[in-house]
Amino acid sequence: MDKEKYKKIVDSNTPKPDKLVNALVSFFVGGALGAVSELLLRCYALWLDMPRKEAGVLVILTLIAIASILTALGVFDVAVAKVRSALIIPITGFAHSMTSAALEYKNEGLVLGIGANIFKLAGTVILYGVVAVYFFGLIRLLVMGG
Repeated sequence: MDKEKYKKIVDSNTPKPDKLVNALVSFFVGGALGAVSELLLRCYALWLDMPRKEAGVLVILTLIAIASILTALGVFDVAVAKVRSALIIPITGFAHSMTSAALEYKNEGLVLGIGANIFKLAGTVILYGVVAVYFFGLIRLLVMGG
């Protein structure tokens, strides 16, 4: 069987995703995640008597901790499979990739295992994040004049 015929058979038997359902699920779950984040922000600011900006750092740390714990328990991948892109916001996605790499290479030791491989999945995020920030900063400098 040639490659073209095989590809047609695979394409015809591959289930097609329901884009509308995926979009609605992502919208509502992502919105719920945003609402929980805002609730955490207000609670941290009120309970700890701190400005919103400082409370925002605690919200980010909370999201990182939750994503890392759920990854370690094997729940994060299952949740992402169910709600698609709603949980892959940059901060939780980054925490997930770092924790996944750490768990995958933990048997090789702290230095050669975790230390050498923890950025394997997240390296592209770091690279393109730094490059994007550089270009956006340059654009802002040119547009706003300093």
